Amino acid sequence: MAHKLKFLWAEHTSSLSVAVCQMQFLTRQTFVLKLQVSQAATELQQYCVQNACKDALLVGLPAGSNPFRDPRSCNLL
Repeated sequence: MAHKLKFLWAEHTSSLSVAVCQMQFLTRQTFVLKLQVSQAATELQQYCVQNACKDALLVGLPAGSNPFRDPRSCNLL
């Protein structure tokens, strides 16, 4: 009987701590700034257009600074 009570108490405290964590999370979420999808999409497009000249995928990398190119062999060998 005592073992069963211990199990029920542990289960109760576990579900209580989960509920407290969920409540804390939901409370924090009320303070998060929310944007409309259309506004966020517009801002993202503007950011992409403004930074397109710096994007290595669009403008490429100079041959000497590309860390992904195959290493050259030594000219002395």
